[in-house]
Amino acid sequence: MCETCGCGDPDLVPIEVHEAILSENERGARHNREHFTEQRVLVVNLMGSPGSGKTAILEATAGALAGKRRLSAMSGDLATDNDANRLEAAGIPSRSITTGSACHLDAKLVHEGLHDLPWRQTDFLFIENVGNLVCPAVYDLGQAVNVVALSVTEGEDKPLKYPVMFRKADLVLLTKVDLLPHLPQVDVAVIEDGLARTMPEPAIIQVSAINGEGIDRWIEWLEGKRVAALSEAPTEERAEA
Repeated sequence: MCETCGCGDPDLVPIEVHEAILSENERGARHNREHFTEQRVLVVNLMGSPGSGKTAILEATAGALAGKRRLSAMSGDLATDNDANRLEAAGIPSRSITTGSACHLDAKLVHEGLHDLPWRQTDFLFIENVGNLVCPAVYDLGQAVNVVALSVTEGEDKPLKYPVMFRKADLVLLTKVDLLPHLPQVDVAVIEDGLARTMPEPAIIQVSAINGEGIDRWIEWLEGKRVAALSEAPTEERAEA
């Protein structure tokens, strides 16, 4: 049980306190967003279940954008820095945020993490959220876009069982599609129908970090979001690091 937000349990966190926590988080998120917009960095909040393939997708992203774009990352986890180490090995300057018992990142944790990360010199900052299909959707971090990694191995009903997560998503990456030949019981059309029922503007890309399927479309989507964000950002030069 998350001791920070209560996971909606009023016996652990009274409603009034929960609302106060969210209000404080919103202020922090606005502050973060001001920094990101000023520095012209596109920030992606990458969410999904444990094992959905978030880290693997970022590793594939680093490979596809090597020499073209500068990336940085924060990786949230309850107890280890394993994911951040993997991203560092893939060439992405990364910082691990260990949350202890909290099942999500919040704006304050992200802000504190910025102090130890050279994010200002990058084009994309990826925030790999704690593996969870519930709480991360509630907390604004100051990001520009929300992306959810949903693997084909998780079951066809996840969008309908966890609708809040998918309602907040700008894009769903349907991951591990290289496994589909070995999963005859999985019907991608059923997953896509569930996403169409929960996402206000359904946007789905099938990807595989193993064989590279869909990674080019994912990169194209990122670049499009970056261009749109830059068109709205201040035109001043980046601040000094």
